[in-house]
Amino acid sequence: MVLAWLQAARPLAQLNIAVPLLYGQALAFAGFQAFSWHRFVLVHAYGLLAQLFIVFANDAADWEADLENRAPTPFSGGSRVVADGKLSPRALGSAALGLALALGAFGLWVTMTERLALALVLCTAPLMLMWAYSFPPLRLSYRGGGAHLQALGVGVVLPMVGYYFQSGTLAAMPWLALVPCYLLGWAGNVVTALPDEPADRRSEKRTRPVAVGPARARRDALIALALALALTPLAVPYASGVTRAAAVAPTAVGLLVAAAWPLARPVGLVAAAGGAIALAWLGWAGACWAG
Repeated sequence: MVLAWLQAARPLAQLNIAVPLLYGQALAFAGFQAFSWHRFVLVHAYGLLAQLFIVFANDAADWEADLENRAPTPFSGGSRVVADGKLSPRALGSAALGLALALGAFGLWVTMTERLALALVLCTAPLMLMWAYSFPPLRLSYRGGGAHLQALGVGVVLPMVGYYFQSGTLAAMPWLALVPCYLLGWAGNVVTALPDEPADRRSEKRTRPVAVGPARARRDALIALALALALTPLAVPYASGVTRAAAVAPTAVGLLVAAAWPLARPVGLVAAAGGAIALAWLGWAGACWAG
């Protein structure tokens, strides 16, 4: 049973949460030249609670579509615990509800103990986004809006959480920095949806690969990633040109690998593009620290 819940938790998904949170904290450090390890722990406790809520809620909402997926990958297709008969949708839904309450309680506690007035709002943001993404009546992941919701969560909310928890304010937030962050979040959603295109088409889930075809979806995702790199001066407003160039060089290599990778081998493509996106977050964070 413990192994089933560990599988449902999808530890690899924490990478998508942790790196935007790191970037947001680095951006705060670049602006204020101050850093708190105590706040660092709070930020990543938020990230862990948010991840567990998201993966459990998503599996509970999408279990029927996951049953249609005959070619899951480590990056997509759900955790497979329902398809494998290890956990029920009801159990996952109950766990998601418990984590939603835990996120709310955590936000209230941080608001009171750290005097961060927006902490509760930021802690409820994943709940609202996940509801709109996977649950009726909106269920936007089935209506073509899933990529934009993930971009909003990963590329806007998470950097804001890291920045706000460390700085204690959003008054000095360089808001334009979130434009390339949004592009990274959008590209990540489209790339990870590529292997699921056949199953999503059968389930009438209108992801970007279903809507425009896998080849065009891959092209669009890589263009979004390239544009995010071109906008690095917005993401790293306090660093020199040399520092910015060094920060994005590994991502540029990953982008070239993803562009050359055969579409018929989607697991390697997702790994290459997903790795490039993670490197972009880490490169921007490093440049903020250096700057």
